[in-house]
Amino acid sequence: MQQQTTNSGDDRSASELLRDLSQQTGDLVRQEMELAKAELRVKGKAAGLGAGMFGGAGLMGLYALGALTAAAILGLAIVLDAWLAALIVGLAYGAVAGVLALTGKKKVEQASPPVPEQAIESSKEDVEWTKQRAQAGRQ
Repeated sequence: MQQQTTNSGDDRSASELLRDLSQQTGDLVRQEMELAKAELRVKGKAAGLGAGMFGGAGLMGLYALGALTAAAILGLAIVLDAWLAALIVGLAYGAVAGVLALTGKKKVEQASPPVPEQAIESSKEDVEWTKQRAQAGRQ
């Protein structure tokens, strides 16, 4: 006895439909996992860039503090009291560090939340489609 290999969607038995559904569901889950991995890689790179900017802000703050503080204070001390010159230089460095920190924060927020949103939405659509197909098969 030879099995018919060209079944249309309406002629297949319930066991064939369930086997196909099981296979397609497995394929779909694998594809969704790959999409989730790709999405998390992209978000991870963006978070890494933001974290690097935070590190850069700290490093630049130290270099600026070490290399320019003495020169700036001494330069301002010619026309101002030394304590006032030191205060002005410190405030300027703080402003630069603040701008760098805010830029880094924005980059980290762009990568948040680290959830594969597209994969989740696609999975929800796939579940809904599968439900509709199952209901249509029962009718």
